[in-house]
Amino acid sequence: MEKTKNNSMESKVTEFILLGLSHPPNLRTFLCLVFLVIYILTQLGNMLILLTVWADPQLHARPMYILLGVLSFLDMWLSSVIVPRIILNFTHASKAMSFAGCVAQLYSFHFLGSTQCFLYTLMAYDRYLAICRPLHYPVLMNGRLCTMLVAGAWVAGSIHGSIQATLTFRLPYCGPNQVDYFFCDIPAVLRLACADTTINELVTFVDIGVVAASCFLLILLSYANIVYAILQIRTADGRRKAFSTCGSHLTVVTVYYVPCIFIYLRPGSKSPLDGAVAVFYTVVTPLLNPLIYTLRNKEVKSALRKLVCLSKDSSDTRPAPSQLTSPERVPKGLSPEPPEGQSPLRGAPARSP
Repeated sequence: MEKTKNNSMESKVTEFILLGLSHPPNLRTFLCLVFLVIYILTQLGNMLILLTVWADPQLHARPMYILLGVLSFLDMWLSSVIVPRIILNFTHASKAMSFAGCVAQLYSFHFLGSTQCFLYTLMAYDRYLAICRPLHYPVLMNGRLCTMLVAGAWVAGSIHGSIQATLTFRLPYCGPNQVDYFFCDIPAVLRLACADTTINELVTFVDIGVVAASCFLLILLSYANIVYAILQIRTADGRRKAFSTCGSHLTVVTVYYVPCIFIYLRPGSKSPLDGAVAVFYTVVTPLLNPLIYTLRNKEVKSALRKLVCLSKDSSDTRPAPSQLTSPERVPKGLSPEPPEGQSPLRGAPARSP
């Protein structure tokens, strides 16, 4: 998409105006409340997962649940990068965002999103080892290796976000500054550039396409081996348990990758559905992840019940002020029972029998 401007009329853009989601004016307050409730539930749900994994020794010692805790942490931050701005756009506050703020939002979104993409791949690899290589699992996937893989995912995500932000904002922005979107994302911002964006669109397509396609291919490969191994299980109960363990992860992967492919792997195209699809994987998916993992995972549900019961027991067994340790009260006129070998009369020796 080539754009040319008269040099004498060019002026550097210092802020962007986010137009937000299209909506009927009479639904402004309702939508604001809906997104506010979604944001609060997302934060509470993912925080509950984090606390559950941290509080249960059996969970935070297993790589599967370490990865689940990291996923919840990513969902909390991803939601915080996008949703508060959506809520703000439904109010009468200014829709302007500074140039630096737009850069930070684009970088943060692609950093967290790509890290999440790598994390889903690690979760699939973990399930592959647990089901296909159960005897070697403690050696092939221990806590130290899991921590190193998670750190690698964070580093790779940071590099990906830096590349996308640098390529997007190295272009001059001198014309209109109204972003027809609800956050600063690559396709919407590139439409405002005062230069040829063909290379950017190609690099974005290749970069995001390679990351998404390679991760998705590895996930499919892992689950192809998992399905084959599950079919070898002779008991129906064993097959059901194995499928149930993997079902939650497959559900999350599906609701994450399909919208991403729709948005980013169509270079230069614009669809009226882009906004709705983007809302789904930036707002709804972080809300669904805690529900999917808690409703389909018996171990997480059991740990949640333990956490709730523990909090109830600690509140019920708290001693009342009158029950706190204090000298035992003795009725007036009576003295405490004397120690052995001493007469009830103070100072008098006890009589020998």
